[in-house]
Amino acid sequence: SPGNYNFNVRLPGEGHGAAVIHGQKLFITSAVNKGAIRYLFCLNADSGEIHWSRPLGMNQSRKHLRNSWASSTPCTDGTRVYVGFADKERYAMSAYDFDGNLAWRRLLGPYESQHGLGASPIIFEDLLIVPNDQDGPSSVLALNRQTGRTVWSRLRKFKSGRTSYATPLIIREKQQPPQLICVSGESGISSLDPYTGRQNWATEAFPLRTVASPVFAGGLVIASCGQGGRFGVLQRAVDTRGRIRWTRERQLPYVTTPIAYRDHLYEWNDEGVFSCVELATGKTVWTKRVGGNYSGSPVCIDGKIYGVSERGEVVIVAASPVFKLLGKVPLGDPSHSTPSVAAGRLYIRTFHRLLCLEARSSE
Repeated sequence: SPGNYNFNVRLPGEGHGAAVIHGQKLFITSAVNKGAIRYLFCLNADSGEIHWSRPLGMNQSRKHLRNSWASSTPCTDGTRVYVGFADKERYAMSAYDFDGNLAWRRLLGPYESQHGLGASPIIFEDLLIVPNDQDGPSSVLALNRQTGRTVWSRLRKFKSGRTSYATPLIIREKQQPPQLICVSGESGISSLDPYTGRQNWATEAFPLRTVASPVFAGGLVIASCGQGGRFGVLQRAVDTRGRIRWTRERQLPYVTTPIAYRDHLYEWNDEGVFSCVELATGKTVWTKRVGGNYSGSPVCIDGKIYGVSERGEVVIVAASPVFKLLGKVPLGDPSHSTPSVAAGRLYIRTFHRLLCLEARSSE
């Protein structure tokens, strides 16, 4: 309830990117005036006090109705924070130290997209890996995170309207080289060498665009595709050599990313249908309608799954092969964001606010 929050602060403008926390530093983005100014904020993760903000002037640009001009989530290596913003004329990737000083900025060229920027950068060792899928010339590239210089870049081809909005994933297995997993309609699920960008393997193409990010669990990479803001139409699970282990074609997520917990996959799709699936086989254990529409992805804490609906209602369901609805809590503000978890706290981003809820002690 409102009295439980550590803090509930209003942020200027609107944004859908998740909060990123390192120690007492919290980073989050926002945009005002239809994207004319994009902001990176640094807040105190304990109190919600704004330490600093850094604006970046951009051009107003088109986006999907459910998107925002600040939907890409920043990432941090503990000393710097990296953030991307895009309009039709330029895709700007910036690095700031924790005091808000600009370390470097790279302009990656124009960004042509039907729905606006949605994917987020990720860190791998000394590299900042940036997905640059768009309707124009597309690529996945790795920048030196100290200097911003390009280490490698791999071109990707897309048909108009089939841009991928999914964030890549690094997987590591014992005694195996790391793999960078990317998904798109054109290349399906693909594996790249994160050191060089060289392709290891790729599945056949997906029939439609990819928005939900891939997940890795039980030795399987799982990804889906869809279109039009409704159910996903195809989901594949492949092993780490790209061999298909199972597929699903019903009640799938399109925008939201699934959660793997123990031996099951939990899928909260865009139209409020929640499914529990056997991770090893793809067999559906149960499917229930919890209601609402969803753009942000759920998170799992201590065997409980928290999903935030677009109208701003937190729905809590047990991560269990037996369906259990544990509660619904209104936030009072719409949300298209994925919650963040750090140091015993749950951070929930709504259109205009950031809320912090601290875990109660076991006593």
